[in-house]
Amino acid sequence: MAETFRRDSQSQEGGRSYFIPLFLIAIALVIWTGFQTTQLLRERKYLNAVLNDQTPTVEQSEKLRAQLDSIAKGTLQLANQGNSSAKIIVEELRKRGVTINPGDSPKGDSPKK
Repeated sequence: MAETFRRDSQSQEGGRSYFIPLFLIAIALVIWTGFQTTQLLRERKYLNAVLNDQTPTVEQSEKLRAQLDSIAKGTLQLANQGNSSAKIIVEELRKRGVTINPGDSPKGDSPKK
């Protein structure tokens, strides 16, 4: 019995240190955080590149929309003045669900310069 008491007291005195496991966990967290940060920065760079590549296309589409709106408004004005061809065009557009706003376009739809 005295022998088992000595073994128990020796194992308690020579207890294991928590430094190494905690150090490894801390290193793993630092490495994981660094990896995630670099991945997020890389993705941000790619998204900014895609946004910059799309900017000219969006600007062109806004110009085209403004041109189409002015043509549609002109056609509506002709229809209101009695032009039969313009009336047919406006009526066909209404049948297809296209509405022509005779006034100025709303602020959100105006082309950006």
